[in-house]
Amino acid sequence: MRVGQASRTAGFNAALRAFESTRRPTARLIYDPFAVHLLPKRLAALVRLAAVPAVGKVVVNFVDRRWPGMRSSVIARTWLIDGWLADAVETGIDQMVLLGAGFDTRAWRLPFLARTRVFEVDHPATSATKQNRLARLQANRDHLQFVPVDFNRSTAAEPLATAGFDSSRRALVLWDGVTNYLQPSAVDATMRWIGSLARRGQLIFTYIHAGVLDGTVHFDGMGAVMQTVNRSGEPWTFGLEPALVPAYLHERGLRLMNDLNADDYRLQAMGPKARRIKGYAFYRAARAEIVGSIKPSFASPGRNAGRFRQGDGIPSDF
Repeated sequence: MRVGQASRTAGFNAALRAFESTRRPTARLIYDPFAVHLLPKRLAALVRLAAVPAVGKVVVNFVDRRWPGMRSSVIARTWLIDGWLADAVETGIDQMVLLGAGFDTRAWRLPFLARTRVFEVDHPATSATKQNRLARLQANRDHLQFVPVDFNRSTAAEPLATAGFDSSRRALVLWDGVTNYLQPSAVDATMRWIGSLARRGQLIFTYIHAGVLDGTVHFDGMGAVMQTVNRSGEPWTFGLEPALVPAYLHERGLRLMNDLNADDYRLQAMGPKARRIKGYAFYRAARAEIVGSIKPSFASPGRNAGRFRQGDGIPSDF
C-alpha cells in the first residue's frame, strides 16, 4: 500500500460488497449496508447510483469483463467465510481477531457476533481511515477494539495483549485477503503465533496459488488481474502450493480442515449456475484448527511451501 494511505484493495472489496447489497434480496448472496459508508465519496456515489437496476447491470458487466471471476469470487468467499464464522461461534468461541481487517464490517453486519469480542488488527493508515468514517456513521463499537499493526514489521501478539486479547482462551483468527501482500517471513511469523494460541481455536485465511507469482500455472483471466495488481502499488508477494498447505500448517501448530478455490466456493454459494463463471480459481480460502504443541523445524518437507516474486534480496524459500 502507499505510504500514509488506506489500502486501495480494502476499498475495492468494500465496494464489491456494497454493489452486491444493492441487488434485490432474492438475488444477492450477502447484505452489507455498512460498506458504502466506508467508501470515498465518489465511489459511494457510484454504488448508490448502481441501485438503479439499469445502472447496476452496466457496472457489474464492466467489472466482470475487466476482471473475470473476481467479483463473484469476493462475494462467494465472503458468504463462505460468514458461514465458517457462524460455525466457530456455535462451538463457544467468543473472541475473534481480524488480521488485516481493512473495511470489513462483520462486527456490525453479522448479528451472531454481537456478543463476541472483536479485535481489528490493521495497518495504522487503513485503521485510522476506517475509524474516521465509522465516527460519521456512529457505529456501535462496544464489542470492538482497533489494534494498529504493520505485519511486515511485527506480529500482532504484543499489541493484541495490550488491547485485552486473552491468548489462553480459544479464539477465532480471520486473515482474509492479506497473505498475498506480505513477505514469506511475515506470514511465517504470524502463522507461528496463531499456532501458539489456545488449542481448538480456529484460523480462517485466504491465499493465492504460488503458480500465479512465477507463471508456472495458468488460470483464466489471470493476466488482467496481475496487470491491475502491479499498477495498484500493492503487488502480490506471497503464495502457497495447495498440495503443500497441510504440511506448511502442521509445522506451525495448525491442522487443515478445509481448502477451497474460487470454483469450489462459488459452486457452494451459487449452485450449478456457478459452473458458467470462469476466473480467479487461483484464489483460495482455507480453515484450520489450532492444535499447538508442535516444535516447528525449518528443515522439514514443508519448507518450500511459500513462494513469491523475487526482490529485495530475499530467497525464494524460508
